[in-house]
Amino acid sequence: MENVIRVEALAKVFGNQTALENVDFQVEKGETFGFLGPSGAGKTTTIKILTGQLMQTSGEAFVFNIPTSELKKGMHRKRVGVLTDNSGLYERLSIHDNLKLFCDLYEVPRSRIEEVLDMVNLTNEKKKAVSKLSKGMLQRVLLARTFLHEPDLLFLDEPTSALDPTNSKQIHDSLRRMNEKGTTIFLTTHDMTEAETLCNRVAFLNKGKIQLMDEPKKLRRQYSDNTVIIELKDGRELKRTSGPEHAQEIYQYMMDDQIVSIHSDEPTLGDIFVDITGRELV
Repeated sequence: MENVIRVEALAKVFGNQTALENVDFQVEKGETFGFLGPSGAGKTTTIKILTGQLMQTSGEAFVFNIPTSELKKGMHRKRVGVLTDNSGLYERLSIHDNLKLFCDLYEVPRSRIEEVLDMVNLTNEKKKAVSKLSKGMLQRVLLARTFLHEPDLLFLDEPTSALDPTNSKQIHDSLRRMNEKGTTIFLTTHDMTEAETLCNRVAFLNKGKIQLMDEPKKLRRQYSDNTVIIELKDGRELKRTSGPEHAQEIYQYMMDDQIVSIHSDEPTLGDIFVDITGRELV
């Protein structure tokens, strides 16, 4: 597979503080890659390096096989969409007028505006001034702006951090559709449920180092203790291993029609992160 992002021995030091240390990973074309960790882990620093906003202290970083220091040149920037904590919107203008300006900047037909407003559930709010928006609505405008030019690669830094569950689901659905059309997504988040919902692979970042990296399903299976939870009609909840030693007992509960539900007890990504790093995702 073609690598859209390649990072080798990446490090970033701010004075006496090490933000990133010996970070290695690759992101394949068409992949949704989750870069997961708590606040201060180095996620935003990584995005700023990968988008050419910040120079690394050492190591190498490439996007589309181009050194990230050259990303702002020529047509390369039009292939990338970036959502960060820096809005860059004109507060006195409406949502629609802001998006018109960015259509012109990216040489995108203005008819695209209605499409992205629908993607972020803001069609009925397009005439509202940016200065009047709530934090969640502002986040959705920024997402709409990021989606406008249909980039080959999306960098999303905590994209649903200010959104309610309904709008988060809307954004997730839009991201899946973009990914299905070929957009590669690099997602930073401390929301492990979001990562499990969207990502093909995830990397756990803690104190500037990658602690673990793999597909979410493989990680959950790897750290599972092979147990099942059985809820019985009498209200009891039993935890049993899924091996042959409890097969007869489980079979008998089934024959007696006593089982309400039975499911595996796999850990969440959040459980695994705490197990590996000893840190909560805050």
